This record gives sequence, structure tokens and C-alpha cells, in this order.
Amino acid sequence: MATATETTAEKRPQGPFTPHPDGLIGGNHTLDSIGHKIGGVVLSEQPTPNAWWAFFLLGLTLLGGLGVALAYLFYAGVGIWGINVPVAWGFAIVNFVWWIGIGHAGTLISAILLLLHQKWRTSINRFAEAMTIFAVACAGLFPLIHMGRPWLFYWLYPVPVNFAMWPQFRSPLTWDVFAVTTYFSVSLMFWFVGLVPDFAVLRDASKTRLQRFVYGNLALGWRGSAIHWRRYEKLYLLLAGLSTPLVFSVHTVVSFDFAVAIVPLWHATIFPPFFVSGAIFSGFAMVVWLAVPLRRVYGMGDLITDRHMELCGRVMLGTGLMVSYGYFCEVWMSFYSHSIYEWDTTMQRMWLGPYWWSYWALITTNTIIPQLLWFRKLRNNEWALFAIAGSAHIGMWFERYVIVITLSRDQLPSSWGQYAPTEWDWLTLLGSVGLFITLFCLFIRFLPMISITEMREFLPQLQGGRDGHSVMENAK
Repeated sequence: MATATETTAEKRPQGPFTPHPDGLIGGNHTLDSIGHKIGGVVLSEQPTPNAWWAFFLLGLTLLGGLGVALAYLFYAGVGIWGINVPVAWGFAIVNFVWWIGIGHAGTLISAILLLLHQKWRTSINRFAEAMTIFAVACAGLFPLIHMGRPWLFYWLYPVPVNFAMWPQFRSPLTWDVFAVTTYFSVSLMFWFVGLVPDFAVLRDASKTRLQRFVYGNLALGWRGSAIHWRRYEKLYLLLAGLSTPLVFSVHTVVSFDFAVAIVPLWHATIFPPFFVSGAIFSGFAMVVWLAVPLRRVYGMGDLITDRHMELCGRVMLGTGLMVSYGYFCEVWMSFYSHSIYEWDTTMQRMWLGPYWWSYWALITTNTIIPQLLWFRKLRNNEWALFAIAGSAHIGMWFERYVIVITLSRDQLPSSWGQYAPTEWDWLTLLGSVGLFITLFCLFIRFLPMISITEMREFLPQLQGGRDGHSVMENAK
């Protein structure tokens, strides 16, 4: 019986071949070379790079710090953080919204670009989807530990209990739970379904019994038959359709945490599109940050090409302009409304308050520096794009910091307060970064970082592929 990866020697195309006309795949690749280049990382056909060990140990170290911080938190309570009156949220909610934003690009690349027939998604969708799942896992950590009694988190779900405790559906916390868990579950299914054909490839190419057992079970009996492909394509398209509205809904719901509050500069209708565009901005910045090490450490520059990096830079430029428009609207509406409360709060945020420096750090990193992406040379420069993406990460974190922390002064001076994060706040933030690094390192070591089957289909027919066959073309 033919396996999912079997190709006769007579049918293997011979090179050299001309470069891809759109610059979306380089090298002299065939079906075999694609499988060996991507699958070889997972099947240990090449030694694990030292850089992987360095990142993995860094992630484990930070993850250990998170364990210490959580242990002390559960022992002493949330008083170890810098939260106080009137700043009752602090780093926990800042980090929650920041991580949710980072997780947006994966679903956007996988689902929306698939529906729009954008071929450039092929090389980056797999690790972007993984990034989404890991970022959402990091985000979900913060509301739980901010609750005070995280072991009772299930009270947020409408589960019948003998003491008649039901969720308060007027609470934004409940909205977050349903939005984030829905987003996480659909993204996880979408990611796993896309992996099934690759699991079959790894199963057939495995050299050890353990690998064949693990990848064989994960492949769900895939043999590459016509009926398998047809069911796969229908399910993949269905999940893409379900995931598309989630890209907009989940961060819209998160923005309602602020927009439904009758607080100056919070109760604004611009918050939902403002949050969504900012999430896509930071998400694509994370895609760039992950793509550069993969290109350098694993030599994936012929699969994740300069064209992919340049297109990510264009998306960052467009969404960055949307975010900057949101900043302008906030200032303009507070002025145009003639509300002394809105305008005084704006002045406290920009000039008069103790956190004015964070606002201008936000403007510098999120508005001024990304304007460099107008220059093609910088978009095509890997390290310049990496630096601008790092600026976006810092800026989007400061955006959430400014939204949450700067409202420490209301119209009654006797209730003014000032927030200062403690070492436990910082250790928890760095620990969540360590959790993300650890999970992503394990992912690229044991699962294909790029879709083998989709890259094989993307190859031109002369090289054994199908000229970028899309799932949608056969899913009728």
C-alpha cells in the first residue's frame, strides 16, 4: 500500500529550476527536499542548534521565576502587587490585553488570508497559529491569578451547582472568559486539523518506534486518499470561516472591559476597532520576531523569504497608522466634547500627571518609529524590520499601561494615588514571557514549524507541486 509520502524515483522532478515569480519560495526545492528540510528538524535528521538550547534554557529560567511568583501569590494574596486604590487592576490586566493582542496575527494569517486566496500565508501560517495558542495561554493566566481565588475559576461558567452560584453576565470578566475560551478552542482545532497531513508525513518518515506511535496516533489514520483530502478541505474551510469573525470579536469584547465603564477616556465607541487594529499590529510584529530566528537558526530563509518579511512590514505599517489615528481621535474627541472631565484627564495623561512619560514613550514607539516602514529598503532589511517590530511590542505594552494606569487622578484630590509595580509584578510578566518561549521552543522541536503539505502544493508543477493549490478550490 502506498504511503502518504511515497514518490517514485521516475516521477521526481530534476533541477535546477527558475525562482518563484512572486518571490515566495527560494532554493531549488522538490517534494523530497521540502519534506527533509522541514521534517528533518522534528525527526532529528540534523543536530539541534545551540541557539535553540539557549532560548529553551532562557524560557525555563523565566518559567521557574513565574512558578516562584505564583507560589508566593497564592500564599500571600494579590497584596504583593502594586495595585491600590484607585489603581485596582495594574500589571495583570495590562499584560492580559497585551498577550491577547499578540495572539491575533495567527488566526488572521491562517483564516482570513486563506479566504482571500493570499498565497504568501503558506510559509508563515503554521508557526503563527502556534504563536496564537501560546499567547492566549499566557493571556488567560492573568485574569485567573487576579481573581484572588483562582481555584474557583469555574464559577465563571454557567455550571449548575448545589449552592445556586451563577455567573454575573453584566461583568466584563465573564465576557472575557467566554470570548477567550471560544477563541482558544477554535484556534486550537484549526491548528490541529492543519497538522494532520503533516503528522502522516512524519509517521511515514519516522526512524524510531516511539515516533511512529506518537505521530501515527496524531495522524488519525490519514492515508492521503481522495476522501480524506475532501473531508480535510471541507473541515479546514469551515474552521477558517468560524475563525474569521473571532479575530474581530475577541478583542472587541476585551475592549468592552474599558468602553462600558463610565470613566473619562474609556467610554468611547472607537475602542473596539482601535483594539483590533492594535492587536493585528502587535501580532504581526511577533510574527517578524519569530520569523527572523527561524530564518537564521534553521536556515529557513528560502521558505520564509524576504518577500514574506516585506509583506509583514506592510501590514504593520497599515495597522500602525490605524492605531495612530485612534490616538489622534482620543485627543480630538476630548477637546471637541467640551467636557472638562475628559479634557482634564487627557492633560493629566499627556502633560500634567505623573505618567506623562509613558504616554510619549507610547507615541514614540507606536507612531513615530513605525513610519520608517514607508521606506522599502528598511522593509527589506531583516534586522531593521526586527528592530521596528520590537518597538511595536514595547509600544503596544505601553498603550495598555497608559489606558489602565494613568487614570490615577480623578476630580477629588483626596482620592489621588500613584501606582508603582513591585518586583513580583515584573517577575510575573517576565515569567509569562518565559512560558511563551518554552512552549514555542518545544513546538519547533517536535512539530513542523512550516506546513509540509501546503509547501509541497505551493511548489510549481515543474517541481512536483500544484502551483499554490488552495483549500478553497476543491472544498465545494
